[in-house]
Amino acid sequence: MPAAQLRLQRLSLRRFRSYGSLVWHPDSPISVITGPNGAGKTNLLEAVSLLSPGRGLRGARIGDFARIGSEGDGTWAVAGRLRHPIEGMLEIATGRAPDGPAERRVFRLDGRPAPQAAAATRVAMVWLTPEMGRLFQEGAAERRRFLDRLVYALEAGHARELAAYEAAMTRRNRLLAESQPDPAWLAGLEDAMARHGVAVAAARGLLVAGLARVLPGAAPGFPALDLALACPVSERLATRPALAVEEWLAGQLAARRRADREAGGAGLGVHRSDLIMRIQPGGMPVNRGSTGEQKAVLLSLVLAQAALLVERRGYAPLVLLDEALASLDGARRSALLAILAASRCQVLLTGTESEPFRPLAPQAEFLRAGGGRLVA
Repeated sequence: MPAAQLRLQRLSLRRFRSYGSLVWHPDSPISVITGPNGAGKTNLLEAVSLLSPGRGLRGARIGDFARIGSEGDGTWAVAGRLRHPIEGMLEIATGRAPDGPAERRVFRLDGRPAPQAAAATRVAMVWLTPEMGRLFQEGAAERRRFLDRLVYALEAGHARELAAYEAAMTRRNRLLAESQPDPAWLAGLEDAMARHGVAVAAARGLLVAGLARVLPGAAPGFPALDLALACPVSERLATRPALAVEEWLAGQLAARRRADREAGGAGLGVHRSDLIMRIQPGGMPVNRGSTGEQKAVLLSLVLAQAALLVERRGYAPLVLLDEALASLDGARRSALLAILAASRCQVLLTGTESEPFRPLAPQAEFLRAGGGRLVA
C-alpha cells in the first residue's frame, strides 16, 4: 500500500528574500519552478525548508532572510499549512519579530509559540542544493554536517546529544589549558563526552547502515555505493555493548590528557568521524569522480533518505530539489524523472527551463518565478 504523504497546501511569504508578499497553493504532487538565475527559485525552496527545524537549505544567517533591497527593520515571515497524514492540518509560521534579537527566529505551531524542536517529529523534509557538492571537496567536517542533518530527520534527539558532546568537549579543552586542572572535573567532562559521544556514534551508524540497505531500491539507474563511517567509537559499537564503549572512550580520554593539552584539543572522539563513500564497481572515492557522478551520488543519498523516512515515520516526506537536473547526463536525467514520477513524496523542483521536466507533465504543475511573483 502506498505510504501516506505529508503535503504542503499553502505557503505564505512576507518580505522574504526576493519576495515582498506571496501566497502559493501547490495543487499537484510535483511542482516545477523555472526561471532565469536570480529569479527567486531557490528562495522559494528555502522558505519551505524553514518550516522544519534548523537554518534551512542554505544554512543562512537569520539576518539574510529579510527582503533584498528593501528598507525596514529586517523582519520577515514564512508560514505554511501542511496536511499531516496522522495529525491532520498543521499551521507552522516562523520569522524574525520586530522586537526580537537579530539572529533569532520565532517559531509558531498551530498559532502558539513553540520551540523549533516541536516540528521535528511532525515535519519531514529532505533536500538537495548545488552547494552540497562541496562536501566531496572539503574536509571531514563538511561531511559530518551533511551526515548529521540526515540523522536529525530520523532522530529528533540527535541534535541535543551532539550539542551536549560538543559542550563537554569545549569545557574539557578549556580546563586542560589551565596550569593545574581539577582531575575530578576533567573526569566528569570525559564521562559526559563518552556518554553523549556513544549516542551520537550509534545514531550515525544506524543511519549509514540504513542508507546502504535502501540505496539500490531507492535510486535505480544511479551509482552503486559503498558507505562506511570512519569512527573508532562506531567500530567498537558494532561488537561491544554501549556501556562498555562508554567506559573505553572515557578511559582513552583520561589517558590522552597530556597529548590533548599539547595539541589544543581532543584527538579521539566522534568530532573526528568521517563519512567514506566509494562508487562501485571499482571502489573509486567519490571525490575523484566527475561533477556529474558526484551529483548522482548526492541524489542517490537524498532519495535513500526519503525512503528511510517512509519506513520510520510511515509517511512520505517533502522533497526539495534545487537545480536537480544540472550536471546529469541524459540517462540519469531520465532515471531521476522516472523515480520522481513514481514517488510517493510531494516534490518541489527548480530549473532554468521547463522543457527538460516535460516527462513529469501528467503529475506536475509548471510555474515561472521572477519579479517577486510566481505564475503558471
